[in-house]
Amino acid sequence: MPKLLVQAAILQHIDLSSSIKQMTIAAPLLAQTAQPGQFVHVKGAGHPEPLLRRPISIAGVNREAGTLTLIYRIVGKGSAMLAALKPGVDLLDCLGPLGQGFALRGEKPLLIGGGIGIAPLLFLAQCLCPLPAEIIMGGRTQGELTFWQPLFKDACQHIHVTTDDGSLGVKGLTVDILPQMLARHFDMIYACGPQPMLRAVTAIAGTHRVPCQVSLEERMACGIGACLVCTCNTESGAKKKVCSDGPVFWAEEVLL
Repeated sequence: MPKLLVQAAILQHIDLSSSIKQMTIAAPLLAQTAQPGQFVHVKGAGHPEPLLRRPISIAGVNREAGTLTLIYRIVGKGSAMLAALKPGVDLLDCLGPLGQGFALRGEKPLLIGGGIGIAPLLFLAQCLCPLPAEIIMGGRTQGELTFWQPLFKDACQHIHVTTDDGSLGVKGLTVDILPQMLARHFDMIYACGPQPMLRAVTAIAGTHRVPCQVSLEERMACGIGACLVCTCNTESGAKKKVCSDGPVFWAEEVLL
C-alpha cells in the first residue's frame, strides 16, 4: 500500500476534554486507502519544530467527503504544538496511511480499549458495522470516558465502562469484567491500550481460546521501519517494528 505525504487542510479542531483533542482534516487520497488500525505521522506544515513527527491513530474516515478524524492526547511539546494548530489557517503535514491494521474477522467481535487507546477502536467499530460489536472501555475517572460514549453509540451494540475510582460504570479495570463477558461467546477480540492491560487481555483470551489482536503504543521516530526505535520482542526472539510490522499484531506474535 503506497505511503503518501500530503499537506492537509484542518477542517475542525475541538476539545473533547481538557487534554484530548479531535482534529478533522481534508485528505482525500489518504481517506481512500486508510484501514482501521493504521496511523498517520504528522507535524504542522511549515513548522521547523518539533523535528520529529508524531504518530496519531486514525479514529475515523469519511471516504465520500475525503476526510480523516484524528483523536490524540496532549502529553508533551510536540502534541501541544499540534493542539495549537487552527482550522482554516494552518495545514497538517501528514505521512500515511502507515502500519498494518486490524484483520476484520469473526461474527461477534469484542473491542477493549484503555485511555487514548480507545481512539483507533472507533474507526474499527465503524468498519465492523453491522456486526453486533461491543466495547469495554476503561479509564481512571468519569472525566476520561464521558466523551467517548456518544462517539461509539452508533457503531457498537453495547458499551461497557470501567473506571479505577468507580465514578462511571463498574469500579475496576477492563480486564476485571472480561472473563464474564467472554462467557457470552465472542469470537474475536481487538484491544488497544496500556501494555499491562494488553498483557492481561492476551492471557484471558488465550485461556478462553478466543482469537485476539492487539494494537501496540510505542514511541516512534521515522514511522516507516527505518530507525528501529519502536521495536518489540516476539516469542521466537526476533524483533518486530511496531510502526511497519504493526502496530496491530496477533496476540501470540509478540511478548508484552
